Amino acid sequence: MTKVPAERLDQIAHRFAELEARMASGQLEGDAFVQASRDYAELEPVAKVAAEVKAAREEIASLEEMLADPEMKAMAEEELATLRERLPEAERQLAIAMLPRDSADNKPAMLEIRAGTGGDEAALFAGDLFRMYERYAAEQGWKVEPVSMNASEVGGFKEIVANVTGSGVFAKLKFESGVHRVQRVPETESGGRIHTSAATVAVLPEPDEVDIQIDPTDLKIDTYRASGAGGQHVNTTDSAIRITHIPTGTVVTCQDGRSQHKNKEKAMQVLRTRLYDAEREATQGAEAEARKAMVGSGDRSERIRTYNYPQGRVTDHRIGLTLQKLPQIIAGPGLGELVDALIAEDEAKRLAAMSE
Repeated sequence: MTKVPAERLDQIAHRFAELEARMASGQLEGDAFVQASRDYAELEPVAKVAAEVKAAREEIASLEEMLADPEMKAMAEEELATLRERLPEAERQLAIAMLPRDSADNKPAMLEIRAGTGGDEAALFAGDLFRMYERYAAEQGWKVEPVSMNASEVGGFKEIVANVTGSGVFAKLKFESGVHRVQRVPETESGGRIHTSAATVAVLPEPDEVDIQIDPTDLKIDTYRASGAGGQHVNTTDSAIRITHIPTGTVVTCQDGRSQHKNKEKAMQVLRTRLYDAEREATQGAEAEARKAMVGSGDRSERIRTYNYPQGRVTDHRIGLTLQKLPQIIAGPGLGELVDALIAEDEAKRLAAMSE
């Protein structure tokens, strides 16, 4: 691993002190304050680890000088052994902290889950996945708000789209995109046979207003009557919205709310996210091959994980990790172990790529 030079550690400390002084001055306002706050939040973890590395290096140098003193030698050797053992991990943490960040990592995300092969069982599995993410999000202190959904008659969802907001949402959920497969005996199966079903998950970073500009003249907006359960709950107004982005052919529909205005708002939110994702894909074309070499391409057609109920195990195929913790993972909290392993693998591969 490449060792961070002392001059770079000094630069980090100087830049962080400069930002601290600017933030404390009370002279920053509006956009300047927002930008300084972002820079400070991004640099703070790097500066903290850099300070630890610098202090450890200086202490090692000081102890090495003490080795020449017979009276201090034994104590110095003992402390040196401890510090030399600790320093490589601190250096590794600093290298990780300094890795180039995905500009979308701190953004909220749009979570889209669609039932795939497997009929009713696939829809039930899509519902299980949504609840897993919902409970994992609650544990992270995030907020999950459904944007649109198409419920299945037997339970679960044919499709559900939700907005997830909070700190570092996309950074933690971005490796969830792909095909999730389930192997289990459906409740409707009398013969006890194991069925295989699938659901597709897409996690897209949500843009800020400034990230993506949409020309209203590029939009074709249709209203129609939402399909409902019938009876007294049938929607008798044309509140459902279909928005077509003419230049790209992207179509978004929303019919959940009874308010046409709310449905239009939600549909626009989904449209902005999909256009932003397409723009990111285009601009990151040069990095696409590098991304595929990491934890996965993010390709929604790629099979990434299998949930095997009879054996109580979950296998992530990208990193070859199998955990005998299916109940804990599907319940939400256990998902953290998989998320952390995927992030660690991505960091390790990017570190290796940088030192080649």
